[in-house]
Amino acid sequence: MALELGTGEVSSGGTGAARRRFWALTLGSIGVVFGDIGTSPLYAMKEALAHAKGGASELAVFGVVSLVFWALLLIVTLKYTALVMRADNRGEGGTLALMALAQNALGHRSRLVLILGICGAALFYGDGLITPAISVLSATEGLALAPGVGQLFAPYALPAAAVILTGLFLVQSRGTAAVGRFFGPITLVWFLVLAWLGLIYIVQAPQILLALSPTYAVRLLVENGLLGFAILGSVFLVVTGAEALYADMGHFGKGPIRAGWLLVAFPCLMINYLGQGALVLIDPSTAESPFFRMIPQAVYWPVMALVTAATVIASQAVITGAFSMTQQATQLGLLPRINIRRTSETVAGQIYVPAVNGFLMVGVLWLLVMFRNSSNLASAYGIAVTATMVVTVLLLFVIARRRWKWSLAASLALVIPFLAIDLVFLGSNVLRIAQGGWFPLVIGAGIVLIIWTWMKGVRILADKTQRDSIPLADLVETLRARPPFRTPGTAIFLTSQGEVAPVALMHNLKHNKVLHERNIILTVETADRPRVPEDERVEIQALTPDFSRVTVRYGFMEQPNLPKALGTARRQGLKFDIMATSFFLGRRSVLPGRGPGMPLWQDKLFIYLMKNAANPTDFFQIPPGRVVEMGAQVTV
Repeated sequence: MALELGTGEVSSGGTGAARRRFWALTLGSIGVVFGDIGTSPLYAMKEALAHAKGGASELAVFGVVSLVFWALLLIVTLKYTALVMRADNRGEGGTLALMALAQNALGHRSRLVLILGICGAALFYGDGLITPAISVLSATEGLALAPGVGQLFAPYALPAAAVILTGLFLVQSRGTAAVGRFFGPITLVWFLVLAWLGLIYIVQAPQILLALSPTYAVRLLVENGLLGFAILGSVFLVVTGAEALYADMGHFGKGPIRAGWLLVAFPCLMINYLGQGALVLIDPSTAESPFFRMIPQAVYWPVMALVTAATVIASQAVITGAFSMTQQATQLGLLPRINIRRTSETVAGQIYVPAVNGFLMVGVLWLLVMFRNSSNLASAYGIAVTATMVVTVLLLFVIARRRWKWSLAASLALVIPFLAIDLVFLGSNVLRIAQGGWFPLVIGAGIVLIIWTWMKGVRILADKTQRDSIPLADLVETLRARPPFRTPGTAIFLTSQGEVAPVALMHNLKHNKVLHERNIILTVETADRPRVPEDERVEIQALTPDFSRVTVRYGFMEQPNLPKALGTARRQGLKFDIMATSFFLGRRSVLPGRGPGMPLWQDKLFIYLMKNAANPTDFFQIPPGRVVEMGAQVTV
C-alpha cells in the first residue's frame, strides 16, 4: 500500500526515515487540522438533543447519534478524505487554491468560478470569528459544572473566555513556532481522552451501538417533521472544521491527514459521541451538557485543563488559517497589499498579519459580549461552513469535467449526491439566520464588497493607465532616436503592466530629463499555482542594449522577495551593480472622479483601501535606501 507524503509518496517498503517523517507529519496534522472538529463534542451533542422532540428520549438519543455518525462518514470521510483531497493544486488545498485550479483547468478566467472562490474565501472569515469564540467559551462554561464549586465559578465563564482569547491574539506577533511542536502531542492526548470518556459509558449501555444504523436517523427526522431541519442544523456542528482537511493539505500532505483522520480523529470522536449518547440513556438529566457530565469527578480539573488547551489550539489553527488565506488573496490580487510579517526563519508558513489579527480579536470579543453563551453562538455557527462546502462541490464539478476529463454523466454522478447533502444542511442552517446565523453572512458580504471594490478599482486604474500611456516599445524607439542626458547606474522601474511605459519612467524623463545607463522594467506576476520553481522564477527579455524587461513570478502561497529574485536574474546574465541601482516606484494619489466607473461611495472605499495598502517597499522587501518614489494624481 502507498501513502502520500506531501506532494510525493512513501511506500510501505520505504526507508525508516521516510516512515518516521510520515508519522511526524501525521502527528502534526492531528494538532493543526483536527483542532476545530476535535472540539465539537463540547457542544454539538448538547445542541442536537436540545432541538429533538422528546429531548432525552431513546429515539432522540439513538437518532442524533446516528445522524452524527453518518454526517462524519459521508461528509468528512467520504467527501473530503476520499474525494475533495484528490483535487489538489500542486499539493495545496483550500478555496482559493481550488478556484485557481479550476481557472487553470478551464484555460481562461471564468467570472463564475471567480465569484465562487471569492464567496468561499469571504465566508471563511465569518466562520473564523465564531470558531474561537464558541470553542473557548464552551470550555470555560465547564467551570459551572465543576463538582462542588460550580456555582462559585459560573459567573466567570464569559470573562475567562475573553481573557484567554485576548491573550491568544496578543501573542500572535511572536509566532507559534516555539509552541507549535506541542500542538500535535496535546491534541493526540485530547483525542485519546475523548475515547476513554466515551468507553466508560458505552460499556454500561452497549445498546447505544445500535445507533450506527441509519434507520434511527431516518426515524428521528420523520417523527420530528419540520423540526428535523433544526436538528440537522445542530448535528452539522460535528463536521465544522472538515474544510481544514483540505485547506491544510499543503502543510502535511494527503497521506498524513488521511491517516490522522482514519486512525485517530474519526474513531475517537465517534466513541465519544456514542459515550455521550450512552450517558444520556443512563441518566436523561445529563442531556443539558453530556460532555462535561461524563467526566469523572476525580479527574475533572485535569480534563478541564486539557479541554482549555484543546480549544486554544483549535482557535490558533483558525487564526493561522485566516493569515494564510489573506496572503493568498493578496497575491491573487483580490485584496490590497497587506503588511505580512514572517515570525520564523525556519518554519514555512509562519506568518503574522497585524490587520487581520486585530480584526479577528475585535470580532471575537464582540461575539462573546453579544451572544454570551455557547448555545447562542451555536445558532450563528454552521451557515458559513455549509455555504463554503457548497462552493467546494461546485468547483469540484469544474475540476472533474475539465481537469480530470470525466464525462458529464460521471461528473454529475459525483456532484449531485454531495451537493444534495450540503444543500439539505444549508437549508437547515438557513432556519437559524434570525437567531445569529446572520452574523457570518454579514461578515462574508462585507469581505465580498471589499474584494469586489478593490478588483473593480484596480481594473479601472489599469484601463486608464493603458489609455494614457504609450507602449514601451514606442518609447524605446523614441529615446534611441533622440537620446536624453544619461546618468551612470541602473534604474529598475516597477510596473504592473510590462507592455507600457511605467509612470515613474515617464515622470523621470519629464521632470529630471535624464535616463540611466541601464533600465529594467520589472513586473511581478502571481501564478495560478502555490509555488513557482526557482528555474521558472525570472524571465528576462532584452529590448535594447540599455533596456530590459524582467518578469518575476510567484505562487499565491509565496511572499515576494525582489532582491533575491534579482540575484537569480544576475545569475541568468542580467548585468547590473546592486549598489549602483535605484528602484523607481510610481505612487498614485487617487481622487474620486465623475464618470461611468463606480458610485461615489465605492470610489471612497477604494481610495481608503489604496491609502491603507502596505508600502510596496516593505511588501516586496526592497532595501528602503535604494527607492525613489514618483507621485501622480489619478481619478477613479
